[in-house]
Amino acid sequence: MRSFTRRKSVAITATAMVASLALVGCSAADDSGDAAPSTELVVGLLASPANLDYSTTGGAAIPQALLYNVYEGLVKIDNAGAIQPLLAESYTVSEDGLVYTFVLHEGVTFSNGSPFTAESVKFSLERVGDNWTANGPSYLDPISSVDVVSDTEVTITLSTPSNSWLFNMAGPVGTMFSPDGIDDLATDPVGTGPYDVTEFTSGTSLELTQRDDYWGETPFMSEVTFMYYADATAQTNALLGGDIDLISALTAYQLIGQFESDDDFAVYEGTSTGETTMTLNNQSEAFSDVRVRQAVMYAVDRQAVLDTVNSGYGSLIGSMVPPTDPWFDDSLVDLYPYDPAKAEALLAEAGVSDLTVSMKLPNLPYAMDAGQVVKDQLAQVGITADVTTLEFPAVWLDEVFTNHDYDISIIAHTEPRDISAFAAPSYYAGYDNPEVMALFAEADASDEATFVELMKQASATMAEEAAADWLFLNPNVTAADADLIGVPLNAPTLSFDATTIAR
Repeated sequence: MRSFTRRKSVAITATAMVASLALVGCSAADDSGDAAPSTELVVGLLASPANLDYSTTGGAAIPQALLYNVYEGLVKIDNAGAIQPLLAESYTVSEDGLVYTFVLHEGVTFSNGSPFTAESVKFSLERVGDNWTANGPSYLDPISSVDVVSDTEVTITLSTPSNSWLFNMAGPVGTMFSPDGIDDLATDPVGTGPYDVTEFTSGTSLELTQRDDYWGETPFMSEVTFMYYADATAQTNALLGGDIDLISALTAYQLIGQFESDDDFAVYEGTSTGETTMTLNNQSEAFSDVRVRQAVMYAVDRQAVLDTVNSGYGSLIGSMVPPTDPWFDDSLVDLYPYDPAKAEALLAEAGVSDLTVSMKLPNLPYAMDAGQVVKDQLAQVGITADVTTLEFPAVWLDEVFTNHDYDISIIAHTEPRDISAFAAPSYYAGYDNPEVMALFAEADASDEATFVELMKQASATMAEEAAADWLFLNPNVTAADADLIGVPLNAPTLSFDATTIAR
């Protein structure tokens, strides 16, 4: 029997930890009579939620604001990418890997005053299959039964061992709900988290206010407001002008220098799960031949794309696996070095010449910039890319993602541990290798060491077969007021966890 207990995770440096602890004893003023640091935080973001219900609305914007701040699950992912108990005080796993027993914290309540108990766990997990249409309801398919032992103990039995389901439980599908708190999830979220939603205007702002009755450690910030901007320039101007305190996932890389050279600001660069992917439609006439896909890999100088799109910020990865996943293999970065001559040789071997392909790009700046670089590079080996720009999300989702009507597209995939979903034959990439899908299934049901090794094998095969060209991994760049501490360095999940930040 393996046992796991909750331990507090801290986001950045030892200096920040000391500073954070020093705040605990602060009063309304310090010894000099100056006012205490502000406990209000304003965060600037680009993607606004259409509503607040991530059980029926896809995309990263809703869990970015609500997960871990308003909603909680039995476990969470810390900033290093590791699973930690949350609403569960501890948990144990049976030797056969099938039965998980969770001991819950006592005295936990939802923001509407309802108690959180083992019955809440049963209710929340059993409603996923019938009520969720977004954010991975299939992630909980391994669950066979949820059994209430007592108010503070629940067992979850799996139909087969699964290495991924508990990680997925730390995401949106693992959210705990109250039966009397689901009437209007789109506008009135009811969670066990440290904050409650007090105001929301789609496209403009989302305001969270600290709960007085929160069961856990009180976060430093009494109020957190997410402000939404139409573009990165407006976002950076807002920080420079003092309208916001922090930019999360800064994408105006060319503007980072002005924050780095100004003592009023601090810049943090960590890693993310955002793989900017040039997807090749494996089922299209152009790319059904693996040699043609491999030719594209050799024809594209990914470092040049990274330098153009991100001003060099980020990293080359070679697969759909970020460094925070234990099966990351940095050797895949060098699998397809830039080699136009080899690209031309592969095209000739495949009997392809004067190839014209449709490149359909979402109207997102990074995708359009990357597309122009790729178009020019493909032209050098005799591939003509006809570029069409599609409105995102509506038109791109319809034509590319749903109808698979494209040859090449470029978009960042931000969901954590999404490589097996990308490999599914029904997915928009059209990659179809039964052996790879079997490896993913075997990995999920194996012991931890075998799990990592099989995941490496599957991701390497996908890279070798040029299932897609993973151009680069986006960094997680944060620009913030210099007096903020505890700023999360990495983005291993969809959540922007505001609970560690203080002044």
